[in-house]
Amino acid sequence: MEILLSIAQLARATFYYHLKRMEQADKYEAVKAEITTIYHENKGRYGYRRITMQLHNQGIFINHKTVQRLMKQLGLICRVRIKKYRSYRGEVGKIAPNLLNRNFCAEKPNQKWVTDVTEFGLFGQKLYL
Repeated sequence: MEILLSIAQLARATFYYHLKRMEQADKYEAVKAEITTIYHENKGRYGYRRITMQLHNQGIFINHKTVQRLMKQLGLICRVRIKKYRSYRGEVGKIAPNLLNRNFCAEKPNQKWVTDVTEFGLFGQKLYL
């Protein structure tokens, strides 16, 4: 045993510490099962915050950071659906009068100024041109 520990450059106490930890039962085994059940009941749409709320409603009081860590260990990732962009909001604000009527020709420079803002939704972000 001494030779193996010296080759591995591992202290004797460290070896026995890890050996003892491997034999211990998982103290979050029941909580992990409940987290997995809640996650699959909601088709993977619940993240750690909502799962923590559900656990609190069921009388299991556990910290949200612990739920987040356990979900990471179990490989449970919340699938968030990207919300589609909807530009129509009805009559919001004032509509400016159409003074140019598509007559963009000017007799002198700086006589007519116009602008337009175009919004794109890419990868869940809004980009403006």
